[in-house]
Amino acid sequence: MRKFILLCTLLISASVLISAKSSKNVVATWTTAIQKVEPHNLPPAPYLAGNSIRQIVEVSFGGNVVSLKLSNEFNTDETEIIGVELAKALTQGEKPTIDESTTTALTFNGAKGITMKSGEIIVSDPVKFRMTPRMNVAITIHFGKVSQTNVTGHPGSRTSSFIATGNTNDFSNATETAHWYYINSLLVETNKKFGAIAVIGNSITDGRGTTTNHQNRWTDNLSKRLLQNKKTKNLSVLNLGLGGNCVLRGGLGPTANSRFDRDVINQEGVKYAIVFEGVNDLGGAWDAPSTANQLIESFKTMIKKAHDKGIKIFGATIMPFKGNNYYNEAREKARQQVNDWIRTSGEYDGVIDFDKAMSDPAQSDRLNPAFLFENDWLHPNADGYQAMGDCIDLKLFEK
Repeated sequence: MRKFILLCTLLISASVLISAKSSKNVVATWTTAIQKVEPHNLPPAPYLAGNSIRQIVEVSFGGNVVSLKLSNEFNTDETEIIGVELAKALTQGEKPTIDESTTTALTFNGAKGITMKSGEIIVSDPVKFRMTPRMNVAITIHFGKVSQTNVTGHPGSRTSSFIATGNTNDFSNATETAHWYYINSLLVETNKKFGAIAVIGNSITDGRGTTTNHQNRWTDNLSKRLLQNKKTKNLSVLNLGLGGNCVLRGGLGPTANSRFDRDVINQEGVKYAIVFEGVNDLGGAWDAPSTANQLIESFKTMIKKAHDKGIKIFGATIMPFKGNNYYNEAREKARQQVNDWIRTSGEYDGVIDFDKAMSDPAQSDRLNPAFLFENDWLHPNADGYQAMGDCIDLKLFEK
């Protein structure tokens, strides 16, 4: 009988611990999509092994208890981390300088360091660290053994990172590189009022054409607008764009189909999702009508997954690309087919009409010339990204 009572007591205690843990609302305030880093985007000399890297990210909303998610997902080798610190960065990425008084060491199951196994994703222990909305956070990682060729990261950071020789916090002579490595998300413990908007996309979401270290992607603009609105100030915007990304096959990084669960469905605290993909699929399509139909079927699958999880999901129309080598009449017709479905099918919970906002008023099958980046007729410039963020109706996120 005593054994039975003891077992019941243990079970009750375990259930209390589980309930306490699940009662916490953990939301990502910043994240980035990760992939296997291509050879030309690998860390430059002095490389990462035995050295330190400082990477700067700009969060959405703030908080007082945070943790860091790191990923070794695309490494075939273990990655040894000796230590990690967070601090308030004094720039948006132009320099590695920090407010040293804010430096806070992280732990992993109570230990200062950890070795990530091949394919592993880890989350640090929660730590008290004061973050304010749109704050720039410096993440300093000190590495032990790490592969020089198999690296998990995000090539299109649009933000400078700094590599210093040795286990150090002196970055005065550091090597600068515009890529992120191994960092995945910053998580905040907060109340149930807070949530996240996960945006899955390609280079136009990733920010090609924005200004390095200015944090002026369209998602950054959206985040700032949400924070200024009383009804949406508790929402983060998670940029999960990957340059060259496709929905169906090919492209760069994992396809949107293959990463949707990881980046959207299982992302911490997601209440809303935006799907802004398809231009790379259409731009490389041999059979444009078939590709359009496949895109629509993929979007339907994403919508069902989101709804099954209680996530509201919005479709963003594909912007025009006449003038780019992607263009031909069949692909333009397919783009119109997909956009018509996004606008009129009623499958999405709402529509963000980037096509309408960004097309040339005099010629709707091409981008507005005022928004062109390097005249590639595909990517917007900084003014274009501002316009994209401005065109989104915030009422979508007030419900």
